[in-house]
Amino acid sequence: MKKLITIALLLSLMVGLIQPASAADNDKKSINEKFGLPIVVYGETLTGEQKKEVQDQLGIEDGTEVEEFTATGEDLVKYIEGENRNARMFSSAMITRKEKGEGLKVNIVTPENITEVTNSMYSNALLTAGVENAVVDVASPVKVSGHSALVGIYKAYDVSGEKLDTVRMEVANEELTVATELAKEAGIDKEEVSNLLTEIKKEIAEQDPATKEEVEQIVEDKLQTLNIELSPEDRQLLIDLFEKMRSLDINFDNVQQQLDDLTNDIQTTIKEIVKDEGFGQKVSDFFTGLLNAIADFFKSMKNLFG
Repeated sequence: MKKLITIALLLSLMVGLIQPASAADNDKKSINEKFGLPIVVYGETLTGEQKKEVQDQLGIEDGTEVEEFTATGEDLVKYIEGENRNARMFSSAMITRKEKGEGLKVNIVTPENITEVTNSMYSNALLTAGVENAVVDVASPVKVSGHSALVGIYKAYDVSGEKLDTVRMEVANEELTVATELAKEAGIDKEEVSNLLTEIKKEIAEQDPATKEEVEQIVEDKLQTLNIELSPEDRQLLIDLFEKMRSLDINFDNVQQQLDDLTNDIQTTIKEIVKDEGFGQKVSDFFTGLLNAIADFFKSMKNLFG
């Protein structure tokens, strides 16, 4: 009897683990009438088969109501000052706007195919561009750097009538370029780069620097605090970037909570990267024990009633 009770509890636990996912699926299909349908922008180069693959990746099933658009090489030039109007566009994005205060959440649903940009890099750039309170899902059926996904996101806001500031979009694109360059050329972990950018923004929001020299001091202080060493050229990239943000008078106070949330997300990711395999082994051991217990249960039932 004790074994039966134990198995019942374990089965209840499994049901409990499954139910939240179903609830999330139902919530995803619910339409917020205040903001309209989610907007999906597909890369123009996608074949019919690749587009279906992206739809599956984004969780767009038959009957899912979304507004659909296509990002082209012309859009690349328009939104992020790309130079190639014939660029091959694979990255796609789905934008679901949320209520004020819910924050910005970026999900790269195909991380194996977005090779240079991380969730937090997108989040940082989008906050700079003025995107707030939304869930943004990014996907690609082939390996790409990820920069052009910004094109689809910007177009989604444009076609919805909620136009973003052009200059802020340009600075956001530059920020993403600087972030990926630091990760590649300076050999800094991508999440550490994102953490650095986020911490500098938070300090700018707090200090409200009035001069380029003050911006430079903030950058230097954060590099020292986070124990990050950069070449003089890379330091200058950061200083020039944040001086542009200062001259635009971007009020990061308005997104302070979202910056704090982003910091927490980045730090959690960093901890997960450096965490030893002990926790994963514990999870594996738990489910192995669970499956063994269920197997023993059915054996008991067979012996009892067989």
